Amino acid sequence: MNLMWFYIAIALAISDELHSKIMWNVFQDFYIIFGGMLNEILSSNMQVWLTHELIEAVFHFVFMSIVCFSFQIGFLAAVLHLVIDITHTLTIHDESHLEHRAIHFVIESLFFIAICGF
Repeated sequence: MNLMWFYIAIALAISDELHSKIMWNVFQDFYIIFGGMLNEILSSNMQVWLTHELIEAVFHFVFMSIVCFSFQIGFLAAVLHLVIDITHTLTIHDESHLEHRAIHFVIESLFFIAICGF
């Protein structure tokens, strides 16, 4: 049985948690100042949010490319995560952290099952 899809989905979940921990625990002051700078430079909160999501996607691309030794998997994982984040933020307004993680894991797993096979 090929479980590559499972390992990729787990690594992407770890990447998302790692991003949150690094940004909010290690670089919190910088992140807040950077967000304020973006807010001054860009013309709307939507642009600031999309910029944040794009920067997060770059983080996932780098992390997944290193972990999986594949730029293709890194790119696919980052784009998929970006699309899921944008979609569920616009459509689901009240969700717990566990629900957020579950949505990501299920969709990411199904996507990589389609790519890697079950």
